[in-house]
Amino acid sequence: MVISVVIPTYNRYTFLKRALTSVFAQTYKPSEVIVIDDGSTDNTSQIKQDFPSIRYFYQQNKGVSSARNLGIKKASYEWIAFLDSDDEWHKDKLKEQVLFHKQNPDILMSYTDEKWIRDAKEVKIPKKFKKYGGEIFDKCLSHCIIAPSASLIHKDLFSKVGLFDEGLEVCEDYDLWLRVALEHPIGLVDKKLITKYAGHNDQLSFKHWGMDRFRVVALEKLLDSIQKETAREVLMQKYELLLKGAIKYDKISDKLFYKKRLEKLKRFKSG
Repeated sequence: MVISVVIPTYNRYTFLKRALTSVFAQTYKPSEVIVIDDGSTDNTSQIKQDFPSIRYFYQQNKGVSSARNLGIKKASYEWIAFLDSDDEWHKDKLKEQVLFHKQNPDILMSYTDEKWIRDAKEVKIPKKFKKYGGEIFDKCLSHCIIAPSASLIHKDLFSKVGLFDEGLEVCEDYDLWLRVALEHPIGLVDKKLITKYAGHNDQLSFKHWGMDRFRVVALEKLLDSIQKETAREVLMQKYELLLKGAIKYDKISDKLFYKKRLEKLKRFKSG
């Protein structure tokens, strides 16, 4: 298996060096490493001197989805492994996934378990992020259980389900994994082979109130084309939670929006 690694980054020069160091320490070497600089204003362009063998591309700031999509388009090889620039791979990450796919040649995507570090200490991962393999669409509905940095994907899947949605600032990974899991099995390498670091100020997951606002967009897109009661139930739960949040924080326009959405979905269910 030949693998292209795609790393999107934005103003994370120090973190990026750590991420790349973990890539080049892999016991199974990727065939190319692509860094997409999404409009950084720090020293990120210097990374070309630190790691001369990488393929470095700069674009005006368009968001992580645009950066990943550009990496997919630039990738020379059929398998793509993503790595967020603030994460780190364990040395056997690619080796274990390659072994899995050689044993399961019909599966076109896999991911691994993960370790979380906050303030230099490992933290316990909540049960809602438990990992599953196989036909996992229903398991992916509530929360995003697949970290982009844990994934390895065959390019054919992008032809079938599309790329990352560039209209989503966050939860773009949740959206794509749902589209994959709807029709394709996803393999799990049940080992903690990546480390995710939390607590730095520029994390997208800390930027927005009510992350479910972005998840419901992904669910709404799916409901236009599928009839899955499980998806409708989760969507209704998220509408209810978002309505409560809008009421709590006195967000008038959001209160009206989610109240109408909830009423519309209830009418559909009873109709």
